[in-house]
Amino acid sequence: MATERSRAHKHFQLDSMKIKRAQKVLRAKTETETIERALDFAITEHESNRLAVEANQRFLKSGVDIKDVYRKLDRKLDR
Repeated sequence: MATERSRAHKHFQLDSMKIKRAQKVLRAKTETETIERALDFAITEHESNRLAVEANQRFLKSGVDIKDVYRKLDRKLDR
């Protein structure tokens, strides 16, 4: 999240029931706060997913040998 916020008046046609549901889930006091929290959540989730993909790619490129000790994966993967 940025420390300095810039605000602009925007006009959208949004589903009021979705906003009310999100407001309840996010425990926001106002509709504006609800939308800001939802946007913050989406941005944070995207960053988290990006980092997870990068970590997974590094793991796969490391050449580590994965052994299925519990015999739960496909037999082709067991070495």
